[in-house]
Amino acid sequence: MQLPNLLKTPSFVQTFQWLNEPTGFLEKVALVYPDIFSSHLTGYPSVYVQHPHAIQEIFTNDRKKFVLRQNKFLEPVLGEYSIATLVGEQHKRQRQLLMPPFHGDKICSYAQPILNLTEKIFTQLPRLQPFRARVITQDITLQVILQAVFGLYEGEERYQKLKHALVLMFEPLGSLVYSSFLFIPFLQKDLGAWSPWGRFVRLRKQVDELIYTEIAERRAQPNPERMDVLSLLMEAKDESGKLMSDIELRDELMTLLFAGHETTATAIAWGLYWTHRVPEVGEKLCQEINSLGDDPQPISISQLPYLTAVCKETLRIYPPALFAGPRMVKEPANLAGHQLEPGTTVTPCIYLTHHRDDLYENPKRFQPERFLDRQYSTYEFLPFGGGVRRCIGEALAWLEMKLVLATILSRYQLALVDAQPEQARSRGLTLVPANGVKMVVTGRRMR
Repeated sequence: MQLPNLLKTPSFVQTFQWLNEPTGFLEKVALVYPDIFSSHLTGYPSVYVQHPHAIQEIFTNDRKKFVLRQNKFLEPVLGEYSIATLVGEQHKRQRQLLMPPFHGDKICSYAQPILNLTEKIFTQLPRLQPFRARVITQDITLQVILQAVFGLYEGEERYQKLKHALVLMFEPLGSLVYSSFLFIPFLQKDLGAWSPWGRFVRLRKQVDELIYTEIAERRAQPNPERMDVLSLLMEAKDESGKLMSDIELRDELMTLLFAGHETTATAIAWGLYWTHRVPEVGEKLCQEINSLGDDPQPISISQLPYLTAVCKETLRIYPPALFAGPRMVKEPANLAGHQLEPGTTVTPCIYLTHHRDDLYENPKRFQPERFLDRQYSTYEFLPFGGGVRRCIGEALAWLEMKLVLATILSRYQLALVDAQPEQARSRGLTLVPANGVKMVVTGRRMR
């Protein structure tokens, strides 16, 4: 099979370069092949595209010409019934079951807990004592998910156990060694609790036991008044009237946690970094938030234009994921001037699309105004992917990012500790600040 612009270096070298320095690797490739290239990054040959027209062709034809390809490397974490790993009719069914809790009034009901948790956690931070912003935002987003998705609250025994087990399970995945286990299947050997994969398997078992116990208790004592995502999913029925099974519920809960915890926390941390690294942006944003008065409604905050632009620019520079979900060519197709045969895997590259200088002038510069001056298409700005693989929790992520940033910036005076620019490094599939964005609280803002 002839692949366009195939990289010549050995597959294991490409994978190591990508895991070690993903943005640098991609940017070097884009200098030679700005629209499309082929590689063996994930163990199998794939064509990576970063031209908006080619991405549009993929997203608008991803049920017929470019069908979903299974993300097998995510199965050990998310499970085989996750919306992120399913394809075809199974994927369509799960997506339809998952959509209602993440739209309309359901999303708005999560706003006040987000505000309360942010204020509670930041109130506990001592003044002038350095902290890593990403650690704090992780705590916020994890607690939001435990409340909004799992329906668990601080002080409950299962809340504490699940929170502890999840932190232990996901934290090692940020290292180069651990994350490589997801992409290299032959490394997935359980050699005992002391081995990397063995430790992961045992922590996953602990998390599963807690989740299945919670599901069993909910089934034994149903409460129609509960509005958390788990309760809503347990009542959801497909077109045939069938409920989700326990294993389906577990896999979707893990997916929502995996996709919505780390990514949102990292995006908020980057937002705090940029609004202080470029202080004129932070001051302009504070003025806009303060214009709403002393006690603004969450919906009013979420509709602020400059806040929206700041969040978009944050996700443009460092999107939650480097790539959108892979597709497989079902029938002969032409992408960016190259003919692709059936069976070829194609993967939109979000990061490189967001850094095209023909779309974004000075793409390395943090400039929220670009989103006020121009409306970008969903094929030019795609931080949550697109087509039938578009992130199901996008609306909650936007709401959470806006409310947390607005709450912190309008109520606290912060400062960056490090004078040097923060660098991005790979943590699994997410680009995180290498030093976690070290900051200090210098005081409270007077309104």
